Amino acid sequence: MQATGSSHDLALRKADFSTLCEALDYAAQGTTGVNFHNARGELYASSTYAELRAEAMVLARRLMGLGIERGGRVALVAETSPHFVRFFWACQYAGLVPVPLPATIQIGGHAAYVAQLAQLIRNCGASAAMATPEWVDFLREAVADMDLACAGTPETFDALPEAAGDLPGVTPESTAYIQYTSGSTRFPRGVVIDQKTVLANIRDMAENGLKLHEGDRFSSWLPFYHDMGLVAFIIMPMATQRSVDFLGTHDFAMRPRKWLEMMSANRATITSAPPFAYELAVMRVRERDAEGLDLSALRVACVGAEMINPEPLERFAEVLAPAGFRKSAFLPCYGMAECSLAISFLPLDEELRIDHIDSDAMQRDGIARPLDPAQAASGQRVARYVDCGTLLPTFEIEIRDESGRPLPERQAGIIHLRGPSVMSGYFQDPEMSREALSADGWLNTGDIGYLAGGRLFLTGRKKDMIIIHGRNIWPQDLEDLAKSNPGVGYNDVAAFSVPSEDGRHEEAVIVVQCRERDEIRRARLVKTIIGMVRSEFGIDCRVELVPPRTLPRTSSGKLSRARARLDHIARRQTAAPAPARPAPADEAPVRYIA
Repeated sequence: MQATGSSHDLALRKADFSTLCEALDYAAQGTTGVNFHNARGELYASSTYAELRAEAMVLARRLMGLGIERGGRVALVAETSPHFVRFFWACQYAGLVPVPLPATIQIGGHAAYVAQLAQLIRNCGASAAMATPEWVDFLREAVADMDLACAGTPETFDALPEAAGDLPGVTPESTAYIQYTSGSTRFPRGVVIDQKTVLANIRDMAENGLKLHEGDRFSSWLPFYHDMGLVAFIIMPMATQRSVDFLGTHDFAMRPRKWLEMMSANRATITSAPPFAYELAVMRVRERDAEGLDLSALRVACVGAEMINPEPLERFAEVLAPAGFRKSAFLPCYGMAECSLAISFLPLDEELRIDHIDSDAMQRDGIARPLDPAQAASGQRVARYVDCGTLLPTFEIEIRDESGRPLPERQAGIIHLRGPSVMSGYFQDPEMSREALSADGWLNTGDIGYLAGGRLFLTGRKKDMIIIHGRNIWPQDLEDLAKSNPGVGYNDVAAFSVPSEDGRHEEAVIVVQCRERDEIRRARLVKTIIGMVRSEFGIDCRVELVPPRTLPRTSSGKLSRARARLDHIARRQTAAPAPARPAPADEAPVRYIA
């Protein structure tokens, strides 16, 4: 039976609880819960929060019988599965710390994934580990030389005897979970989030960002090992007694239209996804498909997890308008695992707002000088940044320069935040914790942005910045130029800088996933991109064409420019050296591979 979207006589409480166990105890008094849909869009598992609580408490007693000390870690390969949700809540009642781990195999295949699992499990010091049957062979290989109290499938744990005595439970200061960052710039770090910390963020989101009400229903395909998938769609619906519908992440990737169909069938009001997902979904929707959907109930479609390009959103709104989708439902937001999840939201029912600024002033001085969009036609270079709205009320913000001095409005700098939703630190990494967190509680996010009229605008990651001849160039700007060419997809480009061959300066590199096999057309694409970059930015660049599915992505699906850079350097080092010759004045360094 499908969990309903109503709690009947249960009064809506917006995460005003001291612990997650207390929140689930309350949600269990209603009729809402979790629903899982398969690749065909069919409901295959459903549990009310009452049923989930009862199952979690039984499993908690089995976990207690393993003799793991209070606060011990339990690694959970986070497939989109009812088992993950049950284990997550069981850990709460057992006084243990769940650690969601990626359930995705990317470039590098089997061996790379096993190595990643092993490293994460060692890093968090897990005492037990669980994976569903589809993933358990990887897990067993990863922990083969580890001395764990138990490692196996849910059935392995369900066969354990229940321990006697009271469940230990948790306090507001107890660690709720360890959330590994997506690792877009370095090895993932374990973000430690306490009970009171995550509940503060959910309460802030529910009251001020999303303004939840009795009729809300969540819908998601996001991975459970990502902060948005875990916090926004497992913890928040429960802590606000709302029902949630899940589609598997892999199923979404293969059939993105099923996400739309699931929302239509269940009258979802809240969903979220990174920009590329809206692009992917709209690519698979024909006009007659849109007319058969009903997205009129969808009041919030959050957009986050990476820099926001408005064009895919505009296409999505246009194509899905016959289904009742409103453009004002898009809700650009800013968040990160180190702040539990959410930091800022565009006010509800406002349409996307773009800040058009002088690109030269931004690159040269970091000043977001506003421009009329029409000035682009006169040759003035214009950069566009999406309004990510106002901060949630519990946060303080400062935009600082490299020396830590606060900057005025419209001056881009490093975003620093302070508030009750900020992490307590990185797990067993005091050096990185001190680097990110000051003694008085300020978090250095590593993101670059500026404030304008109380609104936050993100311009990029500090570590991704390309500096050529003293000019600051955002990789997204180079990537957007390349993407404007026919045949270059939304997820097909990565830009970064590398040392020149003589080691005397940095040079820009654009790696493009290319399906074209004709050598003449490939060469033409390279020459076109080089010309566009030279015309737009006045710099030369190196362009490399690579096969589809070459560019690395993080566990959350974001492009990993840091890994793409390392991959490019490795390919360049293994390639046969070209004959040394001076390049003609009209010829930039070029290399591309099939």
